[in-house]
Amino acid sequence: MKVGVHLVGFSSPEGPSSIGPTLAAVGRAADEAGVANLSLMDHYFQLEMAGSATDPMLEGYTSLGFLAAHNQTADLQLLCTGVTYRHPGLLAKIVSTLDVLSGGRAVLGIGAAWYEREHHALGVQFPPVAERFERLEETLQILRQMWSDDDGPFEGRHYRLAETINSPQPLRRPPIMIGGGGEQKTLRLVAKYADACNLFASERAGGPAAVAAKLDVLRAHCEREGTDSGAIDRTILYVGPLARGAEAGQRFAEEMDGYLALGVTEVHVMPMDGDPVGFVENLGEHVIPHLAGR
Repeated sequence: MKVGVHLVGFSSPEGPSSIGPTLAAVGRAADEAGVANLSLMDHYFQLEMAGSATDPMLEGYTSLGFLAAHNQTADLQLLCTGVTYRHPGLLAKIVSTLDVLSGGRAVLGIGAAWYEREHHALGVQFPPVAERFERLEETLQILRQMWSDDDGPFEGRHYRLAETINSPQPLRRPPIMIGGGGEQKTLRLVAKYADACNLFASERAGGPAAVAAKLDVLRAHCEREGTDSGAIDRTILYVGPLARGAEAGQRFAEEMDGYLALGVTEVHVMPMDGDPVGFVENLGEHVIPHLAGR
């Protein structure tokens, strides 16, 4: 099982001047630790459940470009890009640029977006949920077209592109991960368009049994869409603190066995103690070695 690190906070006693050096140190530490994926949230404001809207929050793709220069091995993505935040054609260019400059390490994580306050605050359109999912599906179609040899027009209900020229193309076609476990819409889009799903995982949320139920729904959607569920990578976002030390690392690895049995190939964990560099170093010493052979 591979391990990813999902960075969710940027507050520091030293203030904004320390954010860049800390993020660079995280990138270097991730190389040393064997972290397979580095991701950030895609938000304008910090989540109110995690702090204050006025807490520091970095723009996601700019930050991934910075990380690309300070890390040589991890895949780079947002978890997850909000479909409302960028025009699909621009998003295709942004992710292509990240892929080219990182040597082929970009992953597109995407979802329907939900944080209404930040949309209204910065004047970004926040359509009803049904329309957001319509826009998400059209965006996935546009991305696939722009990452292909077809540079012709795209005509959709919400987006119309006269040309889908995308030069340079990515070094590899970025894998598409659709985040969330909505059974009627999200998992249907995973079945139809995605290379990976990402589901919430915690004992409080039902543990492996809850993830297994979502994967059953995904398999049913794949049958209806005529796609291969076995070709979709199963990943999870572990929602909860991860204690440090050898004993805690062993316990975490044992907890992951239940997800491994479901075919989960990658777990994303979040530093929540204000020391992301130390968190990554602990993963390299006490967690990743236990999971590497599983």
